[in-house]
Amino acid sequence: MNTSLPTVRLTPKANARALRRGFPWVYSNELVLDRRTKGLAPGTVALLEDAERTPLGLVGVTPGSKIAGRMLDRNTEAVIDRAWLTAKLQKALSLRARLYDAPFYRLVHAEADGLPGVIIDRFGDVAVVQPNAAWSELLLDDLVAALAEVSGVTTILKNAGSRGRQLEGLDDVNAVLLGDAPDAPLPVEMNGATYLADLTGGQKTGLFFDQRANQAFAASLAQGQTVLDVFSHVGGFALAALANGAIHALAVDGSAPALALASEGAARMGATDRFETRQGDAFDALAALNEENARFGLVVCDPPAFAPAKPALEAGLRAYERVAKLAAPLVEEDGYLVLCSCSHAADLSSFTGACLRGIGRAGRHAQLLHTGFAGPDHPLMPQLAESGYLKALVFRL
Repeated sequence: MNTSLPTVRLTPKANARALRRGFPWVYSNELVLDRRTKGLAPGTVALLEDAERTPLGLVGVTPGSKIAGRMLDRNTEAVIDRAWLTAKLQKALSLRARLYDAPFYRLVHAEADGLPGVIIDRFGDVAVVQPNAAWSELLLDDLVAALAEVSGVTTILKNAGSRGRQLEGLDDVNAVLLGDAPDAPLPVEMNGATYLADLTGGQKTGLFFDQRANQAFAASLAQGQTVLDVFSHVGGFALAALANGAIHALAVDGSAPALALASEGAARMGATDRFETRQGDAFDALAALNEENARFGLVVCDPPAFAPAKPALEAGLRAYERVAKLAAPLVEEDGYLVLCSCSHAADLSSFTGACLRGIGRAGRHAQLLHTGFAGPDHPLMPQLAESGYLKALVFRL
């Protein structure tokens, strides 16, 4: 056992059984937060014991966070260092290299890849890292060195804008950790479309890889259709539809820079004459399109997380219902409606119910054709429901 590390202990009421079965988090009300434990620097690697002092593994401890401990390794002899990080990254890369023929994917999906709180998206020779847990911030230099060694990327950017970093007490300062930041958005080819990813000024890491498979399924329905893509970001569903035979696509988003990147992507695809954007509030745009009696063969709504945590669940479900109610009348008879949620607090059943209520309130009848989730570069950790956050429902109305 690694006796050089500080020790933290579960309370007698803590769910040690869940931890033994693979649950990766220790909540603050499950940890004995005595003066010594509270005095540990955020991100300290410690030995976790149950209430009977039986070792459970090594955790990254953030005493002031609701998630006070994150399981790093169940082997109490492990050393959490650059070599350990290298091994984790090699394992993550081996999966993506098998799945994809080009180096554009999520390379590390946090807990599901054994690096709790760490997100790494890869864009060819550039990687964007979100070190959203304090332990990874402390080991950031080693993480950067290991990432460059394993993947061969020459530029590594730090994105510090996530809500998770705030909860861990970390700063929100972006940085260039290796190489030089790209001086222009990077083109990314997916599903036959060309997307422009702004890695320094865009949302999250610049592009959402998680919807790739769902965009492909929706695009398979797009031949000969007019398409509406609401909350489109850089044109995720719209450009995939245009690449797969849609006759016209309208992208709606609140961000003018995101829509400009979508237009640039359409131009690179030679689809400018089939592509249109509308900037503004999505709910207002849906209402205006209804007033215009607009109709589309394929309508997609992929909003941000309306229910990012349980306290927001009821309001979030009402928002999803409202989206469905406004979107359903815009779908032609026998057309298709794609409704998405990236709220982990809204499980599949609750989200489906909200969508069906909205469709029903719009006076439409639905067949559910397909239920999609995040792509395989966003693997699910079965013990952690939060890792399976993305749902995409494809209806025929």
